[in-house]
Amino acid sequence: MASAWRENLQLILTLVGVIVGCVGGGLLRYAEADVKTIGYVNFPGEILMNMLKMMIIPLIAASLISGLSQLEAKESGRISRYAFMYYGMTTTFAVILGIFLVIVIHPGNASVKGLEHSVHSHVSDISGVDKFLDVVRNLFPDNLIEAMFRQTTSEYVLLNATDPHSLALKIHKVDGMNVLGVIVFCVAVGVALSILGEKGKPLADLFISLDHVVNMLVELLMWYAPIGIASLIAAKVMSMGNVWHVLESLSLFVLTVVLGLELHLFGTISLIYFIASRKNPYVFLRGLLQAAMTALGTASSAASLPVTFRCLEVNNNVDPCYTKFVLPIGAMINMDGTALYEAVASIFIAQINGIELEFSQIVTVSLTATLASIGAASIPSAGLVTMLIVLSAVGLPADDISIIITIDWLLDRIRTCVNVCGDGVGCGFVQELCEGTGPALPTVNKKVSDSVGSELGSNCMIDKMSAHPHLHAVDRRFSNPDDDSSTISATDSTLPKKGSQ
Repeated sequence: MASAWRENLQLILTLVGVIVGCVGGGLLRYAEADVKTIGYVNFPGEILMNMLKMMIIPLIAASLISGLSQLEAKESGRISRYAFMYYGMTTTFAVILGIFLVIVIHPGNASVKGLEHSVHSHVSDISGVDKFLDVVRNLFPDNLIEAMFRQTTSEYVLLNATDPHSLALKIHKVDGMNVLGVIVFCVAVGVALSILGEKGKPLADLFISLDHVVNMLVELLMWYAPIGIASLIAAKVMSMGNVWHVLESLSLFVLTVVLGLELHLFGTISLIYFIASRKNPYVFLRGLLQAAMTALGTASSAASLPVTFRCLEVNNNVDPCYTKFVLPIGAMINMDGTALYEAVASIFIAQINGIELEFSQIVTVSLTATLASIGAASIPSAGLVTMLIVLSAVGLPADDISIIITIDWLLDRIRTCVNVCGDGVGCGFVQELCEGTGPALPTVNKKVSDSVGSELGSNCMIDKMSAHPHLHAVDRRFSNPDDDSSTISATDSTLPKKGSQ
């Protein structure tokens, strides 16, 4: 019993942090705290967010490059095919489920219009195609260092104030990490190191060492996370308006979104994992609970990455060879919760305006919501901008977005939990498919291994051999590049057993 408490201590502390944040924030609301007091309460959470964001670039670079450098190029392609198949399936199913629920429940009615606040949403002439092109531009940044804190976006500017048609497309840089561009560069470097072999070994060793360092820092960071999460939630609860009035008026909308997100996570995603693995998906999801709690506090898939890595590798025993490649990409482009939310919200806005959407318009909503969610991570103010894209695609009034902004802070956290859990299940899905059709990693790249990264590489190799006894030989150069012998028996007594250190 005591050992179980010790093993789950961080998870228990995180859950306590969430509860303390909700209860403490609710009690402090009655003290009518001013902006300064709320800022003080939020300060520990601000520090947590800064530390998590600080880890994003080192984590992505170290995990992608170290993981890919130890894979054969053919195996990297195989893993990526399964990963993108999963992303496509889950996002499509999420949008379809959201549209089905919002049509059946029909949460929108004209009385909701009275909730509209003074927030004004400017209808931009930017189309879904323009935003998609922005995503492509950000995939290939012109300056890698700048991509770590700025990204490219486009907008139409009015050249002549008296002529509303004198528009020109302006492409410029805005603040915000261009994570997609960094991912593309890291993938390219990792694949290149895999192909170069011995010539790229020194650089591969560096990133393998960096990966171990980052993992150690994340371990330390996780002990502070419960305090930061409690702070973030308490400050948010304290700064809310009349939340009960909003929930009462938008109750059906909130119910539709939350029901859709829960059905997607515990139904669709769980079923996909079960079909691929024949294992209990809820046991796997339980292992992701701490990552989900972190997502609830931070409302950011990227900021939750360090915790998600740890949950997958420690709690769910997902091989690091999969998490290092699948998870960073999934955290940026696999936004099932966002896609479902945008589909529901756009049709909800049509309903409160008494607009009956035709079948072709519903199809447009589904396609636009899917594409917009894929690019959401690389767009500033992602929720607002992508929602405007969906609304403009079917000619709905964009100003009504101010109605759902009043409750978006809560739904944003719930859909982030779904996004994070979906990314984690995706890693398990890819591992199960790869190992079900033969070992995904029959050899860690023969040319790239080392004394620095031998622990990671050996674990990847030994795990695969233990799972697949028919792999009777591996390249001796994996463990000793200077040895001229070509093979070594997988049952050699000198090899450590699975799980031994």
